[in-house]
Amino acid sequence: MRTTEETAVLVELGNRIRTLRTAKGMNQTEFANSIGKDQPSVNRLENGKINPGYLYLRQIAKGLGVELRELLD
Repeated sequence: MRTTEETAVLVELGNRIRTLRTAKGMNQTEFANSIGKDQPSVNRLENGKINPGYLYLRQIAKGLGVELRELLD
């Protein structure tokens, strides 16, 4: 079970990903296709329901056309 702090961090990350995705003009399905995932996975990611690993974060950054550090800042 996640702590409140861990949940907040994942929600913050999800919001950051959503902001970057929408700034690029992509919907969830387009973004999911660009990183080899399905739309429900992106939805869970953006809503802070999953904790992505390092390789998944690299895929996300590449799909958004940003450096990993920009994703995590």
